[in-house]
Amino acid sequence: MESYLNENFGDVKNKNSSEEALQRWRKLCWLVKNRKRRFRFTANLSKRFEAEAIRRSNQEKFRVAVLVSQAALQFIHGLNLSSEYSVPAEVKAAGFEICADELGSIVEGRDVKKLKIHDGVEGIANKLNTSIPNGISTSEQLLNQRKEIYGINKFTESPVRGFWVFVWEALQDMTLMILAVCAFVSLLVGITMEGWPKGAHDGLGIVASILLVVFVTATSDYKQSLQFKDLDREKKKITVQVTRNGFRQKISIYDLLPGDIVHLSIGDQVPADGLFVAGFSVLINESSLTGESEPINISVASPFLLSGTKVQDGSCKMLVTTVGMRTQWGKLMATLSEGGDDETPLQVKLNGVATIIGKIGLFFAVVTFTVLVQGLLNRKLQEGTQWIWSGDDAVEILEFFAIAVTIVVVAVPEGLPLAVTLSLAFAMKKMMNDKALVRNLAACETMGSATTICSDKTGTLTTNHMTVVKACICGKVKEVGSSKVSFNICSDIPDSALRVLLQSIFNNTGGEVVKNKDDKIVILGTPTETALLEFGLLLGGDFQLERKESKIVKVEPFNSLKKQMGVVIELPDGGFRAHCKGASEIVLAACDKVIDSNGNVVPLDVESINHLKNTIEQFAGEALRTLCLAYMETGTEFSAESPIPVTGYTCIGIVGIKDPVRPGVKESVAICRSAGIIVRMVTGDNITTAKAIARECGILTDNGIAIEGPEFREKSEEELQEIIPKLQVMARSSPMDKHTLVKHLRTTFEDVVAVTGDGTNDAPALHEADIGLAMGIAGTEVAKESADVIILDDNFSTIVTVAKWGRSVYINIQKFVQFQLTVNVVALIVNFSSACLTGNAPLTAVQLLWVNMIMDTLGALALATEPPNDNLMKSPPVGRKGNFISNVMWRNILGQSLYQFVIIWYLQTRGKIAFHLDGPDSDMILNTLIFNSFVFCQVFNEISSREMEKINVFKGILKNYVFVTVLASTVLFQIIIVEFLGAYANTSPLSFQQWFASIFLGFLGMPIAAALKLISI
Repeated sequence: MESYLNENFGDVKNKNSSEEALQRWRKLCWLVKNRKRRFRFTANLSKRFEAEAIRRSNQEKFRVAVLVSQAALQFIHGLNLSSEYSVPAEVKAAGFEICADELGSIVEGRDVKKLKIHDGVEGIANKLNTSIPNGISTSEQLLNQRKEIYGINKFTESPVRGFWVFVWEALQDMTLMILAVCAFVSLLVGITMEGWPKGAHDGLGIVASILLVVFVTATSDYKQSLQFKDLDREKKKITVQVTRNGFRQKISIYDLLPGDIVHLSIGDQVPADGLFVAGFSVLINESSLTGESEPINISVASPFLLSGTKVQDGSCKMLVTTVGMRTQWGKLMATLSEGGDDETPLQVKLNGVATIIGKIGLFFAVVTFTVLVQGLLNRKLQEGTQWIWSGDDAVEILEFFAIAVTIVVVAVPEGLPLAVTLSLAFAMKKMMNDKALVRNLAACETMGSATTICSDKTGTLTTNHMTVVKACICGKVKEVGSSKVSFNICSDIPDSALRVLLQSIFNNTGGEVVKNKDDKIVILGTPTETALLEFGLLLGGDFQLERKESKIVKVEPFNSLKKQMGVVIELPDGGFRAHCKGASEIVLAACDKVIDSNGNVVPLDVESINHLKNTIEQFAGEALRTLCLAYMETGTEFSAESPIPVTGYTCIGIVGIKDPVRPGVKESVAICRSAGIIVRMVTGDNITTAKAIARECGILTDNGIAIEGPEFREKSEEELQEIIPKLQVMARSSPMDKHTLVKHLRTTFEDVVAVTGDGTNDAPALHEADIGLAMGIAGTEVAKESADVIILDDNFSTIVTVAKWGRSVYINIQKFVQFQLTVNVVALIVNFSSACLTGNAPLTAVQLLWVNMIMDTLGALALATEPPNDNLMKSPPVGRKGNFISNVMWRNILGQSLYQFVIIWYLQTRGKIAFHLDGPDSDMILNTLIFNSFVFCQVFNEISSREMEKINVFKGILKNYVFVTVLASTVLFQIIIVEFLGAYANTSPLSFQQWFASIFLGFLGMPIAAALKLISI
């Protein structure tokens, strides 16, 4: 079966599956009882085609807009442009001078001419009644006025479906419809023949069973949909930095309004349409909106920013002009939200299993119906009444047909693929509480098979709370801690050197020092930037004063490829100066001078270089992140178009930043090792720092390899084959090094790879990995968009929790599949063999519907929602080649099926003798006994299925409230069916001895299951 599934249903991957693969498996699944329910949690391919059409339309529209704006630029300079635009009365009454449609046409159409007519960006800001330095007012009344005129930043979503919609969908089941028709005919014939109410019992029994199945199914599906809706809401929580009332603050993108001043930096998603106000080196990737991969340069000359695009490089301030459904992104997202998520590989495989078993079941149903009708014809031939047909004969044929249809109901395990969704929904909800937000459904199940985790160091293995603890300034190494120590440092540093140091810290930064509403100083920026700015403030520096004294001319933001950041500033007394900071050995290699202990700039000789290199090694050996700060005079002329110099710098000093290892990381790494998961550290830090942290975390072992990115890049394929299995630390790595490592692990070594990332440049590796894990706190929106799971607390221990939940999901679904296939096999063989050999089926339509609900909806609820336990992380991972339906499962299924079949067959052939049954009700009592024993076999088999290999199946059973509730409900309802609903369910009340025998025969399945587990496979 596994090879058939892999061949026909194995093309669907855990992510990035082709359209052909998604279409192919759908065509193969032709035997479906309820299409709406079976394919509810699969991608809506038609909606995806619509979204792609919108993208292509946008691409063409924006290409035309760019050409038009370029042509317009050549003509409008020097022309006196007059405006024919008139402000609508309601807009004017609200205190604004421009309407939403006019704003939309300017930005979306990239209309340079209209922008100039409205006096450029400043003119638009004035007309929107906003201030570029201070933003909009936060007065409730004014905010409401903005919302009324310009709308809110939300796109249209499909409404939440109510409970009755799920009831209606559950009723779409073809087999239930056929049974409903049978019930209706049975009612008509029964009432005609036997009168009311006796003649209605069979029909009403089927109707009641159908309604019970429908309502239980709808309740389960409705709860699942609410869980997915909650998770979907969490996925869309994005915050941005804005200035309102003169203060920087974080707000949700859904609270943005036209007139807001938004601060964007590398990796951010543009949250609304708007105009560039000020910034440096801004490159925008518009591929998500237009499909165009070439980044766009944004500047004063081309200031148009479109919602949904990504900041690939640089940083800027933006004026929001258009929000929500007025933007192209809003329209695209409204369509995309209906496209749904890709189905997971397990869902597809189990659809394949359901199709195979369904075909077998259909064959058995047709044969059973044929045999039963043949038996009736033979009996009539023997009686000589073959030409005389009564209403009773019609009712009997109808019952045969109902049994055949019900065999299809039981045989087509519609619940298999839906159990995956149920288990994933349950796991995703619980993982949310454990600080992991799943963006891609398949990641849950794939994480359970992970064999390798490639983890970042900063913020994942460490706390990301950084402070400068050591510094080497003017050749002197000093401890940094309190303001008192900092005062001593200041007294040891010459004034000229201190001025340059503070100028470097406060100008060459992506962070800011601002005051909040309470007039308290707040440092904004990455943890590294925050640590440096804090150090500058400790040295007595003033951020705002330093920024006012000099003008920033050019900025080259930090990125993980260059591993450095540079700025050029215009000095107050004329002239330009470049500042550079970054990876110590890289920046130091660009220096040829150094500031000595007297504050003089002297050539960098061998002794000074060795002293600085030794200092870097010393800091790194203490697990400190080291940064080198440098500057150079660039003369009296510098153009913003010119590149920042790369050599000829003067070294100001080295700083050592402490980032402690997170509590619990060492234990989590040890858990991974015992679970057969290899943890590798991939970091941009110095190799000595990386090795020190890796040893502290337990990642780097005595026989492990630590390598630097540049050295890794130079290795041949043969050398990589030898190195990668032992590789535990990669330092000074570039994003492409990480991508190369992941690709080799996945393809050459066939590992299932999980990768962490937080930066924009990590997106290719996150995309390439089987499971991309983005950081929720430090991660950029670009990284989160490429990831499958967002680690909300940036903690490595949470990644281990995700792996544990992944294994739990995989094993829970295996347990359910084992349980359901056992019921399928037994129900099919019992009804078929009985029909062939005795001419009647022991389990009626009503009874089979009840059995179907036990194994389908209730079985999935009980087994697919089992929480994880610590033992899950003591066995090796399944990996890429593991069979889903394993040999262990086949052993349990066949062994348990054989036992149950023997019991039912014995009762059928010897039951009357064994229980001394005679009289007119003996057949009814025997069939009830068979039905009761069969149900209790499933109840105890459900308990045995909690563990596929361990004998102790009771461990932790009382902690799983869902399992206990389902089991108790099944037993209680079974008692009600047998004792009180006999007329409708074709059952007869049983004596105490008969109840005991039924339960005992079911219970015997447990020692049989335990004995089977002793057989090694």
